[in-house]
Amino acid sequence: MNLPSRARNGLNGVARELLRQPTVEKPCGQWVNDVVAWCHQHDIDLATRITSKTLRFDAALLAQINDVLDSARIAPLGRSLSGLPSSAQAKEGVEEDKANRESPRARRVLVSFPPQPIAGLAIEFRTIRDVDVQMLKLSAFSALIQVENLDSFYEFPPELPALSGYINPLVAYRGDSHYGGGFALLAEAWRKTQRPHIYAGDFDVKGVTLALDSNATHILLPAIEWLTQHATPLHVPAEQFPFQRRLRKHLAALPSAHPLCEYLMLLLEKQRGLKQQWLDGEMVCVGLV
Repeated sequence: MNLPSRARNGLNGVARELLRQPTVEKPCGQWVNDVVAWCHQHDIDLATRITSKTLRFDAALLAQINDVLDSARIAPLGRSLSGLPSSAQAKEGVEEDKANRESPRARRVLVSFPPQPIAGLAIEFRTIRDVDVQMLKLSAFSALIQVENLDSFYEFPPELPALSGYINPLVAYRGDSHYGGGFALLAEAWRKTQRPHIYAGDFDVKGVTLALDSNATHILLPAIEWLTQHATPLHVPAEQFPFQRRLRKHLAALPSAHPLCEYLMLLLEKQRGLKQQWLDGEMVCVGLV
């Protein structure tokens, strides 16, 4: 029987209390019962410490518990496994706290680079890499381009005329249940650089809301003339109606001459939109604030 996470957390708290006093009594129930069952299984005698209502802890008992943990190659008390990736947990012992570990993709992002010849692999349109956010040297990039949809990300061409003013832009996938956490870390780190953050995604209420929520400075869209002709009510899903209130407030706060106003009017007043995969024509970078 492994030492349950709640029992380990409780014992860690007891260890801190024992730094200030020789003994600590805890009422039986919840994690204390887990400790009692674990001690019985590992032949740790609690006879003089346990009553029907409480369990008394002291340094000697915790030392016995740590001896058993050490012999089983399990991390000692005071060493939390929660939040660590499995590789780091493995260095602490054979026990794994899988429910509370850091996801293997917690700090990973998908990024797109110019083609890079690799032996045995045909040259691709772009080289896609799964990287740790901490391995990116952000000073090497002049702008962050956040692509909403995965299929569009694989095909995204950063050589667009609208992006010609940016040398070596960093093209990254917005993320999903697998990569969303990593991109959030990237977006926060990028915000501190105070360099342009361009959102490339769906022209719909949710797409613009996601751009605002990620602290993007611009959104990449076709010129308003093209979009007015091609946007359609068929791309205005009912489940996105709750997001309209947020955008109406944003529209009201913008100066009337702001370039984004016409786009928001097309979304909110004419109820028209268009998915990223359908966007075409001359693209422009529109400021979000």
